[in-house]
Amino acid sequence: MGLPSLAGLDGGALGNRFSLVSSLPMSAGALVVTFVVAAGAPADEPSWDRAVRTARSMDAADVGLLAVAVLVLAVLLHPMQLRLVRLFEGYWGGSRPAAWLAALLTHRQRLARRRLAERAELDPDATTVPADAADADRLRRARYPNEPLLPTALGNALRAAEQGAGRPYGLDAVVVWPRLYPLVSDRQRAVVEDRRDQVDLAVRMSATFALVAVVTGALLWRHPTWWLVPLAASGLAVLAYRAAVAAAVAFGEALRVAFDLHRFDLLTALHLPLPRGIENERGQNQRLSTWLRQGGAAPERYHHPDRPGDPAADPNGDP
Repeated sequence: MGLPSLAGLDGGALGNRFSLVSSLPMSAGALVVTFVVAAGAPADEPSWDRAVRTARSMDAADVGLLAVAVLVLAVLLHPMQLRLVRLFEGYWGGSRPAAWLAALLTHRQRLARRRLAERAELDPDATTVPADAADADRLRRARYPNEPLLPTALGNALRAAEQGAGRPYGLDAVVVWPRLYPLVSDRQRAVVEDRRDQVDLAVRMSATFALVAVVTGALLWRHPTWWLVPLAASGLAVLAYRAAVAAAVAFGEALRVAFDLHRFDLLTALHLPLPRGIENERGQNQRLSTWLRQGGAAPERYHHPDRPGDPAADPNGDP
């Protein structure tokens, strides 16, 4: 039985995304902190036996009250998920300490990208691409965008996804994606949403376990034999962050596939003529992206397939 059910709500009422991204990490974090407190911390030396006795002494009302408290906290924090992801991406504001830290970490990211680029370099006389060079080039493209870089691996992986999705076709993915998303097939949309949920879940898990490490570290500071708890929470926070980076790379791949398969659906939905070749497509899409992003010259002609006699339509023409 999940926390929404204990509170009288099911997963459908709050949404599967809320249950996965918010309720699960919050429940895990609350469980660890509650266990440490039930074991006797911070006043007394923690004891497994004491934790078990405390758990057995709790009645249904106690469990329900705790579940509702966790659920309310999860609901309150759920709208902050985007802000949390952006924090993990490296958007830290313009203060002097934040700018100094961002510059330092961005330099490290640039060095990591350079190392991958060096591994991907081919000998001038090479007739085949070594597997290591191919893997390094693929990883560099998936994890690092063009300039400007961000100070974190997650931020760069997500920015690489944004830059790489529509670029081969002249599309600005950030501008076009809200318009393309409703046109994506159900199967591909499910893949994109699942991988985005994996990013959000891993980020929330990382933040939750980092907070758990701080809280349990404070509760167990005087009890060295229990320091394994905050250390384990710290390790899980790092592991979850690495999972978030891997999920961001997978999300970028799903995003690129969505553009590969459905970019013409966008033109059809906007009643714009389909291009004849890749060069025409790039030029048309660049103008379309500019128009959608900042205005300017609108498309000169529309294509209305349901009105073939419309003089404004040219079914076989290019812009």
